[in-house]
Amino acid sequence: MSKPSTAGDLPEELQRRLGVFDAVVIGLGAMIGAGIFAALAPAARAAGSGLLLGLAVAAVVAYCNATSSARLAARYPASGGTYVYGRERLGDFWGYLAGWAFVVGKTASCAAMALTVGSYVWPGQAHATAVAAVVALTAVNYAGVQKSAWLTRAVVAVVLAVLAAVAVSALTSGDADTARLDVGGDATLGGVLQAAGMLFFAFAGYARVATLGEEVRDPARTIPRAIPLALGITLAAYAVVATAVLMVLGPQRLAEAAAPLSDAVRAAGADHLAPVVRVGAAVAALGSLLALILGVSRTTLAMARDRHLPHALAAVHPRFKVPHRAELAVGAVVAVVAATADVRGAIGFSSFGVLAYYAVANAAAWTLAPAEGRPPRVVPVVGLAGCLVLAFALPVSSVVSGAAVLVVGAAAYGARRTIAARRTL
Repeated sequence: MSKPSTAGDLPEELQRRLGVFDAVVIGLGAMIGAGIFAALAPAARAAGSGLLLGLAVAAVVAYCNATSSARLAARYPASGGTYVYGRERLGDFWGYLAGWAFVVGKTASCAAMALTVGSYVWPGQAHATAVAAVVALTAVNYAGVQKSAWLTRAVVAVVLAVLAAVAVSALTSGDADTARLDVGGDATLGGVLQAAGMLFFAFAGYARVATLGEEVRDPARTIPRAIPLALGITLAAYAVVATAVLMVLGPQRLAEAAAPLSDAVRAAGADHLAPVVRVGAAVAALGSLLALILGVSRTTLAMARDRHLPHALAAVHPRFKVPHRAELAVGAVVAVVAATADVRGAIGFSSFGVLAYYAVANAAAWTLAPAEGRPPRVVPVVGLAGCLVLAFALPVSSVVSGAAVLVVGAAAYGARRTIAARRTL
């Protein structure tokens, strides 16, 4: 088994600039994103009145994944997240597969989020606006992770303020009715699990803290504090908003809503807040896109260092101390996809891939010794089982496309190993 990676082992080092507050904010920026503005409706279609049960299941799985990731990130404070943990604890193939699932799936998510920004900001020019958003946020990331953290602070503040306005207007409305909650009344186990699979990705942004492990000050102390803090704040915000929306719309109207939060404030008699919600959704999508580009570029850097991706992408900018070539490459690919395709409805494999990514993280956490900060055994067990159950509870199309992406990645890995073996003969 490889020894833990340290900053000194790295050919070109990133700079540790992020404290606990910045790490929490980056996690919030990734989690409190556009998902809450859109995920509630499909989750309600799947689970009906079991929506809140689905949210609770997603939160439990997310907590286990977050705990496993935090312990591993403290042990291996290098860029790459689960790519690094899988490689170090389970072997090169499992690390590679986790990194492949993350980079391919999240690159598509970046393009989808960019198009979401475009559809909110300028619907008639959604593709052009999406490309402009990608270029602008890539430039922010290029200027240094601290600049990204400052922008994320502003994004999180705006989104939390909008969500608070939605919750207060709904909960204080005369149309709010606790009878509409009827938790689990018409829910099925399959529906609750499918809703949990959809809602899980609202919490998946805590990985951004782990993938930035090489840029966090005192990672052994900072990361285990930042991840649960960000997750706890997000869970509280989502639980309040979901409850408020259900109380004014009910499961059936929520399931049919194209813009659930906007519909909720209108139903609560606060029509003047609808434009505010629209702005909040656009800002949230920008925050998610910023965090996604950060995460994908750092995992790309780690894979390029090991030559699973072109080694030229492993360069670190001498002044800004960021993986500038990886960031530019990710930005360019995302911009091209966002300009030429509408991938918002065709990224089911991203959901499947993220759950596969966290399954590897939990398996890696299981191998930690007590002296290495191993979490209680039940945590990685529940996390691994939860990831697998939720992955296969997704719609069939998502499972098939997600599995296909993993198979393609495994085949590429096998071909690369075969070629390398022949060269050594």
